[in-house]
Amino acid sequence: MNLDSCPNCGSAKYIKSGIIDNRQRYRCKNCNYYFTVNKLGKRIDDYYVNKALQLYLEGLTYREIERILGVSHVSVINWVKKYNIKRPYNAEYHPTYKILNASELGVYFQNPANIKGAGVIVTELGDKFMLIKWERFRE
Repeated sequence: MNLDSCPNCGSAKYIKSGIIDNRQRYRCKNCNYYFTVNKLGKRIDDYYVNKALQLYLEGLTYREIERILGVSHVSVINWVKKYNIKRPYNAEYHPTYKILNASELGVYFQNPANIKGAGVIVTELGDKFMLIKWERFRE
């Protein structure tokens, strides 16, 4: 894997500086930062990161997001921390969600009782759709 710049300062001025764990080590001439070639590892597609953060903002829990997207709840927690996402707090409403295909979604919206008295959002989830509905807590 070729390097373009120092990961610390972005400079293109670096030199080889030994080998550690069978990986080439480099030293930046500008900031004296030592670094190695990045490992090739698993990387989750940005689509899933965006969906996870969107679902988190919609009020779903980390484990619910894990079950829906198939991404670890720990990864979702790390993304929320990384991007400094703050969810607005509102105790009067709670979200419920359903995963439907296109025909089921059409049937759902034909019944006016399903959309009366609550906020509804529909988001694409692969080849299906996720319907999130906010309802007031019953006392």
